[in-house]
Amino acid sequence: MARYLKNGIDVETKLKTDTKVREIVEGILAEVEEHGDATVRKYSEKFDNWSPKNFRLSRAEIDACYEAVTEQERNDIKFAQAQVRNFAQIQRDSMQDVEVETLPGVTLGHKHVPVNAAGCYIPGGKYPLIASAHMSVITAKVAGVKRVIACAPPFNGKPHPAIVVAMDMGGADEIYCAGGIQAIGMMAIGTETCDPVDILVGPGNAFVAEAKRQLFGRVGIDLFAGPTETMIIADDTSDGEICAADLLGQAEHGVNSPAVLITNSEKLANDTIAEVERQRHVLPTGDIAGQAWDDYGQVILCDSYEEMVEMADFVASEHVQVMTKDPNYFLENMTNYGALFLGHETNVAYGDKVIGTNHTLPTNKAARYTGGLWVGKFLKTCTYQRVTEEGSVMVGEYCSRLCAMEGFAAHKEQADIRLRRFSGQNIQGLDSLPSPRKSA
Repeated sequence: MARYLKNGIDVETKLKTDTKVREIVEGILAEVEEHGDATVRKYSEKFDNWSPKNFRLSRAEIDACYEAVTEQERNDIKFAQAQVRNFAQIQRDSMQDVEVETLPGVTLGHKHVPVNAAGCYIPGGKYPLIASAHMSVITAKVAGVKRVIACAPPFNGKPHPAIVVAMDMGGADEIYCAGGIQAIGMMAIGTETCDPVDILVGPGNAFVAEAKRQLFGRVGIDLFAGPTETMIIADDTSDGEICAADLLGQAEHGVNSPAVLITNSEKLANDTIAEVERQRHVLPTGDIAGQAWDDYGQVILCDSYEEMVEMADFVASEHVQVMTKDPNYFLENMTNYGALFLGHETNVAYGDKVIGTNHTLPTNKAARYTGGLWVGKFLKTCTYQRVTEEGSVMVGEYCSRLCAMEGFAAHKEQADIRLRRFSGQNIQGLDSLPSPRKSA
């Protein structure tokens, strides 16, 4: 039976909606709806001390950002984007349109149709998440989205040059320097200077996540994203030093980022706890990562691989790193995860920054029902049908009787009118039926 050697804040507390956040988001979105750009400016000044002449960057401003980054930085961005684009294209190529004759004279099909406009949010307040530009903008473009707009908040009082370069190199059609709720509202609702989009994607803080939740339905979203989560599944082939480094490597995202170790080795569990304590005091971001470990860290000791899978699927973590004798066992048996990182040689940072898989992934147990951002999120799978006269007669006879069973007279007539026209069957039409008696 699994035992918790270290536990954190209970799940109910982690998932509890912050009423204050919800109310703030509702208010700002209502203001964007009513006042448009003026609201964007108001809250950009309030939260970011940022009030440019235009929030949309000009070509000259974008070019100036290229001048502000080194050639090595541009090349590194180019390399990372090549990996993301390549894997996104492989995913797109796996999605085929279909058309097949399912019955004589009956042809059915579907097409994968891109949305017309996508809004990509790139966080940049605490850390400039350059990689989020690759993950959202490039994926949308590979999917075939015609208009992709990208939004990131100012960093240290100005657009972050590397984020802007990554947005532009990724293929963004419009680039804005705005952040938070007001930026999400601008993209989804639209303002005088920004037309609304069809889908919002990208990570963000609690306010951004809540804004996306409230706007879902008005626009599509990629997923409901909470604080970054990481899980390590390890056995005695691993060691405390590497497990601690990989746990803290994601815990530094924020003080509410869960980090979980699942193992069948009590020695590894204790070694990892000791190593976390050592490393947090020498890590430059140790204050953040250490607090996250204190409040949200867990160490779960299991008896077997089977129990480790059971616990991992229960937690349903965003990132799951597997460092065991047989990593493929977990690939073959786990069902609830955002992304798997198999073997001692890889790690979550590779996926976050450069290797090519998308880093926008489900949190808060959403891995039970969805995967992460990919080209399919920007595509609508739309069906169509084409029928010959002979096929219409055959299907129509079934349809007429089935509609009668349900009492749908007008539906039935859709079938009957075709049976009369294409088969010559003497089927009574609506104009020959007695009018229903009107109620007094």
